[in-house]
Amino acid sequence: MTDAPPATTTVLAAPPRRQAAPPGPCAMVIFGAGGDLTKRLLVPALYNLARTGLLPEHFALVGVDLAAMTAESWAGELHAMLQSFVGNQESEDSLTQIDAKAWQLLAGAMSTVQGDLNDAALYQRLKDHLQAVAHDRGTGGNCLFYLAVADRFFGPVAAQLGHAGLLAQPAEKDAAEAGPWRRLVIEKPFGHGVDSARALNRELRGLLEEEQIFRIDHFLGKETVQNIMAFRFSNGLFEPIWNRDRIDHVQITVAEELGVEHRGKFYEPTGALRDMVPNHVFQILAMVAMEPPGGFGSEQIRNRKADVFAQLRTLRPEDAVRGQYGPGSIGDRAVPAYRSEPDVAPDSKTETFVALRLGLDTWRWAGVPFYLRTGKRMSGRATEVAIRFKPAPYAPFADTDVASLAPNWLVLNIQPDEGISLQFEVKRPGPVVDLAAVQMAFRYRDWFPREPNVGYETLIYDCMIGDQTLFQRGDMVEETWRVVQPVLDAWASTPAPYFPNYASGHDGPEAAHHLLAEDGRAWRPVPKG
Repeated sequence: MTDAPPATTTVLAAPPRRQAAPPGPCAMVIFGAGGDLTKRLLVPALYNLARTGLLPEHFALVGVDLAAMTAESWAGELHAMLQSFVGNQESEDSLTQIDAKAWQLLAGAMSTVQGDLNDAALYQRLKDHLQAVAHDRGTGGNCLFYLAVADRFFGPVAAQLGHAGLLAQPAEKDAAEAGPWRRLVIEKPFGHGVDSARALNRELRGLLEEEQIFRIDHFLGKETVQNIMAFRFSNGLFEPIWNRDRIDHVQITVAEELGVEHRGKFYEPTGALRDMVPNHVFQILAMVAMEPPGGFGSEQIRNRKADVFAQLRTLRPEDAVRGQYGPGSIGDRAVPAYRSEPDVAPDSKTETFVALRLGLDTWRWAGVPFYLRTGKRMSGRATEVAIRFKPAPYAPFADTDVASLAPNWLVLNIQPDEGISLQFEVKRPGPVVDLAAVQMAFRYRDWFPREPNVGYETLIYDCMIGDQTLFQRGDMVEETWRVVQPVLDAWASTPAPYFPNYASGHDGPEAAHHLLAEDGRAWRPVPKG
């Protein structure tokens, strides 16, 4: 006979998912339709929206590219890329098969317009095409313009769209009566420094209202990044101790095993600091550090994040460390130095690693340092937020070696093993008071089925419904560049003479470890996949 569980036992399970509604009618115009971003991420995301019933019922997908292509040839290229994801565990999408009905729904909405982005005639042809699409596909004239092109084209393409009358939309208060909406999506980088970011903002704001501009950061499409706010503000257990009284410091790590691969032309003038910190890493920091919003409206959340960026102290050069990877090994595979990668100068001074020490001038975070690091060819692939709590009083454990007491860590694992873990002390079994560090761990895959997802699905859906919660405002962009600009200037005036300074497969240069050692702290080991 089996004992029945106590009546008070509750078996927990993930509740049913709340269903989102499909967006209203619209056309999505992708500039750079033949590019890698479109093939690898945007169209797979649209396919996943179609597969899950979240593509608009009345939808058109218009590809704009310099290369001549038909709707059929474009669809064929995109289908081939999607097919390459099936059964490929290394791909962005974890597809097991292609749903023919969902693909036909998407492919049937495709059309193309060919032309040079600098040619005004292209935009008149596009305007005529969109008028025909609005009639044939019932899109109501609503248009989402996605600039999947190099950032040097952001301003010129937006200007051409404006001159062609393709960005005009009614004022919000009159939208219900006056006509369709128009939105513009741009990818990072949003400038290359504070001056260029301000110039880009001025150019875009001369053509569009801020509510029409969607500055996309694909990191914010990750469920685990979005979950940071839910974790903080929906659990009364943690928010009361989320402050300087109980937190010693915060570490944010974005580590990659990959090198620059074939992106040398992009990476050489960019580097790790520009590529990762003012966007991806600072977005994670804002989620951790922001004050509770009054609600989950887009402006309420963005205002709180903007407050964080405004309160970040401007970086001093002595609070920043740069590195560049040399030859080494990842696992049992030998890999070359950065300077030996394609399209990289043999004497390159571009950094592939950066570590920073930041402070926030707020009541909640006064005296709590935030340590950030990101780099390529590190010992593992991981993105995590690690929060170290201050130690408890040691008086009850006077006979215990204090050095043996492990710190309390709360770790938010963003990728690849998404989850949350808490490290704390317990007594080992036995008659002696002997403490040991243990972990409680939650893993997403144990509770929620994994859905094929490339990280852009939620972001594209939000663009279509006009929700800007996960997108940066112009003032936020300018503040993030303000924080890092002194370091960019200092590094530009004093090129690093000592590169490369860490071997591939290692976690940055020694100076990165000294940065924390100066404060009596140390980096956590990078998790190994």
